[in-house]
Amino acid sequence: MEKPAKRNAARTKAQILKAALGEFSEFGYQGARIDAIAKRANINKQMLYHYFGNKDDLFQSVLEQSYEKIRRHEAELKLADLDPIEAIQELVKFGFSYHSKNPEFMRLLNSENLQRAVHIKKSDKIRHMHKPLVEIIASVLKRGEADGVFRSNIDPVQFYITLVGVTYFYLSNIHTLSAIFDQDMMTKSAIKERQDHCEEAVLRLVRCQ
Repeated sequence: MEKPAKRNAARTKAQILKAALGEFSEFGYQGARIDAIAKRANINKQMLYHYFGNKDDLFQSVLEQSYEKIRRHEAELKLADLDPIEAIQELVKFGFSYHSKNPEFMRLLNSENLQRAVHIKKSDKIRHMHKPLVEIIASVLKRGEADGVFRSNIDPVQFYITLVGVTYFYLSNIHTLSAIFDQDMMTKSAIKERQDHCEEAVLRLVRCQ
């Protein structure tokens, strides 16, 4: 009799997390309401509190799940098996592809930055997730250096921040950029043009001069 109960608990928690992702990404941490999340999940509010404690804990859980998802997809790129230049190109392509298909992740990060990363600071899980990614990037950079195609002593953390910056900024600000420059930057061709530009820019950053 315990197994069905466990399956139901897992399903209920998944429903809550899905509903919370929708609510938090749409209204931000401050604007999201527990009542609305419970309604989206089709459960009573007390059950939500039973599984996730409070709004802060729930938001942290949503962040952790979202980071787990992107790290899992990055691992599927198998960068260690790719030529260093190809690995960098794949990282840029992934950034555009993933954020285009998962805009709620960008909205969560924007909301968490407004909160001064208070939830991420409490999450050892999120911070530890980045270590394997940085190690893989460091390995790619070192292989490129050994092959004579990349500059030496590129800091993998600084490189990752730059890489995320050139991909994330365009998509997170796509509406304002479209308005400012009076062109639709949300079309597939516009995004592809930007992706190609970023690939070239990032490779110029790491290549030997």
